[in-house]
Amino acid sequence: MNDITMNDMKNEFLAKIENKTAVVGVIGLGYVGLPLIDAFRRNGFPAIGFDISQDKVDHLKNGKSYIAHIGDEVIKKWSDDGQFDATTDFSRFSEADALLICVPTPLSKSRDPDLKYVEQTTIEIAKHLRPGHLVVLESTTFPGTTKDVLLPLLNQSGLTVGEDFFLAYSPEREDPGNANFVAATIPKVVGGYDEASLEIADKLYSQAVTATVPVSSCEIAEACKILENTYRSVNIAMVNELKVLFQRIGIDIWEVIDAAKTKPFGYQAFYPGPGLGGHCIPIDPFYLSWVARKHEMPTKFIELAGEINTSMPLYVIHRLGEALNSAGKPINGSKICILGVAYKKDVDDHRESPSFKLMELLLDRSANVTFVDPHVPAIPKPMRSFNLPDLQSQELTADYLASQDCVLISTDHSKFDYDFIVEHSKLVVDTRNATKNVRQHRNKIWKA
Repeated sequence: MNDITMNDMKNEFLAKIENKTAVVGVIGLGYVGLPLIDAFRRNGFPAIGFDISQDKVDHLKNGKSYIAHIGDEVIKKWSDDGQFDATTDFSRFSEADALLICVPTPLSKSRDPDLKYVEQTTIEIAKHLRPGHLVVLESTTFPGTTKDVLLPLLNQSGLTVGEDFFLAYSPEREDPGNANFVAATIPKVVGGYDEASLEIADKLYSQAVTATVPVSSCEIAEACKILENTYRSVNIAMVNELKVLFQRIGIDIWEVIDAAKTKPFGYQAFYPGPGLGGHCIPIDPFYLSWVARKHEMPTKFIELAGEINTSMPLYVIHRLGEALNSAGKPINGSKICILGVAYKKDVDDHRESPSFKLMELLLDRSANVTFVDPHVPAIPKPMRSFNLPDLQSQELTADYLASQDCVLISTDHSKFDYDFIVEHSKLVVDTRNATKNVRQHRNKIWKA
């Protein structure tokens, strides 16, 4: 126990928040960590960014961004007053007042939660934990992680939560590329280990975001994020299943959705696609189903949704095969362009992109695969789940399109000129309804 009381430390922390001298340490400088730093820096808080990647740290130190929707000018502004630094030196954890953990939480090969990045980070924090520290996990995970995984590791420091340091959970809600919502404008759910932890974490985040939503426990906050993404996964699975059904009976699912969303109540539009991408929706529901299995309870909706969504790339390949067959060609040996490899339109985020699964399936069938993406210049290496060659994005010219047996639209970037693409292509398979406004040469278009 420290010489000063927990109440003294709480009041000291609150005073630092009030006068904006609390140093915010963000661990994990990716699609969550960078926008979070931006939210705090815009509001005058000093910040330190931590990452294991020296390349990322070097970029930031040189005023360069490696994420498309955060420009170089943003990074440069962070350091104008000397109140930002980036480092791979975890011993500097002690310099921060708050340590916000924004590291990946992937799935294992058996689709169980893989918390190695969270655990490794927490072990490092425990080595440098000091009285008065606030530790917050932001990574999406299953209910109970903060108390059952983080806390035992933090206890190795010899300090005691509720007596020496504060602990909370606040799930990230980033949507890369969404111009309407950035980190600072998205309400922040906050759950604390105890009342003091909640008060400190809530007060800190309230200085950087438009609104906070304090809840009664870390578990509520953890479950909140899982619910949000499971809701989306289940509804996307429903429209994906309906897409397959409606295609079989000759109904355009996209027109159906456009009609349904005119209802001003009781309906929210979700859209089908070639599969799920991004770090959240393909992964988070499996964290919840894993918890359910531990409690000997099936989660039928979640598991069925997962089966449907993971089956969509294979359905797309089936439709592509039908399209090629109509032109008297097999997939084997055909030249196929994947249009777009980011997981959604107008971003450079390729995490869990279904485009990579489509590439893998086509290569397994001996297709000659190339790709075009203005936001992703090359296939990132190494890919966790896919054995892909070292491909570079091609230039989208009339000659290139004409040389391909089929163009498969996997990501509907706004930069693509779909009239031009359809005009110069022999065959187009569209998984995103990107060609809906194309009027000429519609006989070349297949929906998938």
